[in-house]
Amino acid sequence: MLLTGRDLLHEDDDQAALRALARQVAERELAPLAAHWDETGEWPAKSQAAIAQAGLYGIAVPEEHGGAGLGQVEVTIVLEELARACVNSAVTAQLTLNGPPRVLGHLGTPAMRERWLPRAASGEAVFCLGITEAEAGSAVQRMRAKVEPDGDGYRLNAYKNYSTQGHRADACLCWARFPNGEIGAVVVDMTSEGVGVAGTHRNMGLHGSTEAELTFDNVRIEPDEVLLDGSPGSFRTLLGHLNHERLGNAAMCLGAAQGALEHATRYLRERPAGSRRLADLQGLQWKVAEMATELEAARLLVYRAAHLAGPHESPPALETAMAKGKANMVARMVCDEAMQLHGGYGYSREFPVERAYRDVRGLSFGGGTVEVLKNYVGARIADGEAPHGPSWRSSH
Repeated sequence: MLLTGRDLLHEDDDQAALRALARQVAERELAPLAAHWDETGEWPAKSQAAIAQAGLYGIAVPEEHGGAGLGQVEVTIVLEELARACVNSAVTAQLTLNGPPRVLGHLGTPAMRERWLPRAASGEAVFCLGITEAEAGSAVQRMRAKVEPDGDGYRLNAYKNYSTQGHRADACLCWARFPNGEIGAVVVDMTSEGVGVAGTHRNMGLHGSTEAELTFDNVRIEPDEVLLDGSPGSFRTLLGHLNHERLGNAAMCLGAAQGALEHATRYLRERPAGSRRLADLQGLQWKVAEMATELEAARLLVYRAAHLAGPHESPPALETAMAKGKANMVARMVCDEAMQLHGGYGYSREFPVERAYRDVRGLSFGGGTVEVLKNYVGARIADGEAPHGPSWRSSH
């Protein structure tokens, strides 16, 4: 499919209405509390409730389970708008919209879907991922978590680190090694005996959606709680579904950077510089031009990958890696420059650009670091793979 810039950024009436709804929720409900979650480190329960009340958690859940059955473009729209006001709150939505419920909707057993998807659509249940371990971050295949046979089911023994909102989750999609040595995944009810929270991290940003250390000590896993049993192709399937999370991460970077740019340009218009405004100074206009241009370039990459995702398919890996890497770096640049344009005020917690700067820095780690994504893109391109587009297609 050949997509032009016009196709990528054109929204039909339903998508435009969804964006308007998400923006209204973000501005009225999320923005007033954004500083509170950051200062206190509290999980953003009121934001979660507002997002749920608006029905936004269910947009990607299949209709038969209480959702709207929409696709990756709509999810990207919502996450961009929520993060424009509060990245902490957007992360809580990300883990439902692009996390375990998305995987369950595509791959889950009927029992899994019946149990968890209606609760995902309503916003009642909170989800987390259990992937990273002490020595298995980007090197995920060094994972030590394992499941062992126990009658007709299994027992899970694992330690998982950096599990975002794991300390608040109702269910965890936990990756683990099966008896054949291959990696699969199970869905763990976090109230199960043997599940524990060893601690939470104190990070530079994202204080309201911090990561937890989770322990799974001989946790019983029933047969209908096994998502993928480590059979050939299981690990590759799981990796493919991470592209949903990566694209959601990129969408949140767009939103945070857009919010920072808007705060900065508003400040420039209001702040006098002698007989003129800061907005009239050519040097500062050049900064704004570069910020806006780079942000728009990242937006095109993100929405291209979102449009290329099928109704029941993950976004394409190459385009998603390009989009996330670009969005991560652009968001860091835009938020940094937004602080600079505020002068000393930009370094103060009294202005939201300082918070956005800290929050987007953390997004450069989650879902694959910028360096890992560059390795992936470089290796694929060097090996002859090509992203979608006429110029590449004609030369390969």
